[in-house]
Amino acid sequence: MNELKNKSEPFRLLVWGRNACFTRPEMKVERVSYDVMTPSAARGILEAILWKPAIRWRVTEIDLLNPIRWESVRRNEVGEVIRTGTVKTAMKRGRGNLGIYIEKERQQRAGLFLRDVKYIIHAFLEITKEAGDSDNVVKFQEMFLRRVQKGQCFHRPYLGCREFAAHFKLIKKYDQLPELLDETRDLGWMLLDMDYSKEAPETCFFQAKLEKGRLKVPLLESREVRS
Repeated sequence: MNELKNKSEPFRLLVWGRNACFTRPEMKVERVSYDVMTPSAARGILEAILWKPAIRWRVTEIDLLNPIRWESVRRNEVGEVIRTGTVKTAMKRGRGNLGIYIEKERQQRAGLFLRDVKYIIHAFLEITKEAGDSDNVVKFQEMFLRRVQKGQCFHRPYLGCREFAAHFKLIKKYDQLPELLDETRDLGWMLLDMDYSKEAPETCFFQAKLEKGRLKVPLLESREVRS
């Protein structure tokens, strides 16, 4: 397939919310957010609006519009899940206890979340090997634009954690971008995404830097990406 026909025009999606938590994987118990939205979280928002096996989202840049503010919260979480083996056993026997007693499994955990966030996601979609004969870039491009304008989504997009709902709005091709936050800082190693092209999925990181409010995102295949 021709490369130009395999790739859509760039999209700009404005997203915002009351809170966000893009959890740092090195934090084992407490939830501590990265300073800025991660590319994988941005991809998750786009896939919540439109996802098909025939397409793949590529995030190229993330713009920061609001100052980085923090909020510390202590909350109760359930520290246990229903095990798959227990469910299978109950299905075979036709009976079993599949309940979780919150009083026994409750755990109090601290979280350091972001507050009053607003970003612009720059991304494009490309056709994958799963595409059929009737699939093409224009079809999915128009589908995405239509769904965004109507506020449609497969599930509510969220900002890192499902309890932090994301609002979204399309910035049209010729619309002027909002003013970016004049912030430059080294963000260190940041989660880029999961690489599913190998037999065992690998977690990929990149050296992230915020330059005048803009985070540039490398391709997963780039040399600067580490797993």
